[in-house]
Amino acid sequence: MKKQAKVLLFYNPYAGNGVFKSNLDTIIERFQKKGMLIIPVRADRSENRLDAVLGHMRFGEYRKCIAAGGDGTIHSMVNAMIKHEIDLPLAIFPAGTANDFASYLDLPNKLDDMIEIALGEKYTEVDVGVAGGRCFVNVLAMGMLADISQKTDPNLKNTLGVISYYLKGFSELPNLRPVPVRITCEAFNLEANIYFMLVMNGRSAGGFRRLAPDAVMNDGLLDVIIFREMPIMELAPLLIAVMTGQHPVNRNVISFKTAALRIESEQEIATDMDGETGNLLPVEISILHKRLRVNTRRDDMEASIW
Repeated sequence: MKKQAKVLLFYNPYAGNGVFKSNLDTIIERFQKKGMLIIPVRADRSENRLDAVLGHMRFGEYRKCIAAGGDGTIHSMVNAMIKHEIDLPLAIFPAGTANDFASYLDLPNKLDDMIEIALGEKYTEVDVGVAGGRCFVNVLAMGMLADISQKTDPNLKNTLGVISYYLKGFSELPNLRPVPVRITCEAFNLEANIYFMLVMNGRSAGGFRRLAPDAVMNDGLLDVIIFREMPIMELAPLLIAVMTGQHPVNRNVISFKTAALRIESEQEIATDMDGETGNLLPVEISILHKRLRVNTRRDDMEASIW
């Protein structure tokens, strides 16, 4: 096998109702015709298998990596690549519920188009967030409603898509309680009770496409959005504003950009990273500027399509 002839494919067999598992042969065939050998790794509930593969990987023999699945699959792939210092391009085959990371980069949903981009050599460099030694590509969330993705039934995700998140979110509203936090950074300091908080690298999360409408994924900055404690009667209008991207001007919302911040609390509060379980507070958050090269439709694309 000649140098750089291999491609590592990390795929979630359940994402998109098993669309990639049923099309694995097609993917292998397309790459073989281009002289590249697909090395498939099946995702499971732990990252041990991927760690084992990447830990013994001679990445000088590989041309790129592919993550096939949703944001959680990409999250696992990127964490493993950075942990093992693997500096290879990453292609994305989006098949999750929301596909927020792929949507930012305007990546297609049709398999043939995904393969065509992955076979190409056009790339965009993007930032990667870091929190407590873990990485996130799209969002770190905390507070009430932050773990909606984890609480939503996987079968419901595959059947209803993003709507399943909305339904689960509304069912959790009666349990909404504020949490006390202390936020410290160069741009902003705050000690307050909040309902939830988002530290965004991308623009969307959970299918809400305009959560951080001004975010740029390779500017070296994170977009922080804080939803203060508020009267319940003001929550419904705010949710409507979130859907239209008008929430940054709401009096109950604080938003700013920063390259690093620290979040603390007197309570035991967990975080959610790209829909996966994150670290408990306190947590230091920073950014790896342009750490990841992703296959896109064109080189260094300015992903400002919304």
